[in-house]
Amino acid sequence: MIYITGDKHAKFAPVAAFCDTHETTVDDTLIILGDAGINFHGEAKDRLKKNALRKLPITLFCLHGNHDMRPATIPGYREIPYRGGTVYREDGYDNLLFAKDGSIFDFDGLSTLVIGGAYSLDKDFRIALKWPWFEDEQPSDLVKKRVEETLAAHNHQVDVVLSHTAPLSHLPFSEKPRRFSALDVDVTTETWLAELEQKLDYRHWYCGHFHVDRHIGRFTFMLDDFLPYGHFRE
Repeated sequence: MIYITGDKHAKFAPVAAFCDTHETTVDDTLIILGDAGINFHGEAKDRLKKNALRKLPITLFCLHGNHDMRPATIPGYREIPYRGGTVYREDGYDNLLFAKDGSIFDFDGLSTLVIGGAYSLDKDFRIALKWPWFEDEQPSDLVKKRVEETLAAHNHQVDVVLSHTAPLSHLPFSEKPRRFSALDVDVTTETWLAELEQKLDYRHWYCGHFHVDRHIGRFTFMLDDFLPYGHFRE
């Protein structure tokens, strides 16, 4: 089985409970839509989390969130092929996978594009308190180019898009961009995603980041919910 959920921010008790209830194994996959919080503090603290998580009876497939270090910048991670795309994995932690942005994966027969990253609303707060903040939290020009080239090679057609944040034109607020902009947010990523969305032929889009569980048209925003992947086909 393949399941999907929202941001976890290193709080995996609900995931453990879900695994227990559904009697999962490492052959089952849980997609986390960014901000998993597995690579956040640095080597020592993160190692404790990873040692606990590798005992979970499920495989975690994580998008890059604004509260996550990029695995490509962490020693020990290497790229491996996975379901038609590319993930980062660390030796000894076979059930902890981190998607490479711009990859297209085959999940249960659904071609699935992954685009991580976002701007941190708590950036100034974290910097002031000397908490981890990552300068590369948003997609770089190189990442954007990779995504755009991948889509062009697939005639801008995919079944599903997984992203951490959402296109600016599809925010989960009643006032949409005006409310978001009022928070003094850098909307570079959201604007770019909106431009991509206009060119895309897709069936459904899943997002994390906004800490809501809500369905709006072809968009599903996730936080606490656990859904079977591709629920929109039911």
